[in-house]
Amino acid sequence: MKKTTGLTRIIKAIKYSFQGLKAAFKYEIAFKQECYVFIATLLIITLIEFSLYERILLIISIGFVMVIELINSAIEAVVDRISKEHHELSGRAKDLGSAAVFLSILIASLLWLIIFYSHFFA
Repeated sequence: MKKTTGLTRIIKAIKYSFQGLKAAFKYEIAFKQECYVFIATLLIITLIEFSLYERILLIISIGFVMVIELINSAIEAVVDRISKEHHELSGRAKDLGSAAVFLSILIASLLWLIIFYSHFFA
């Protein structure tokens, strides 16, 4: 099998990435909700006068949650592809992915709270 290289490989990689984003938005409810939160984030940071660094951190924090959600969804898809039957390791893999999403949301929430507190109450 001939491997693609150079610009062709990059173009194909971008195409596959967009296919993945489209599938995540179509099939993963949590990812769709996070996309809406990301849009709301963009609106909030344009309406409130944050510093450039605060804006960057707020955007990155939501993007971080979305990336972890994509990884979690990939893990779940692979586990479900292997078998829908309950298995301890399959359950553990899904739980670990869910825990990663939870921690990313916790980190993003704490960052938002710290920035809002320092901006409005300090």
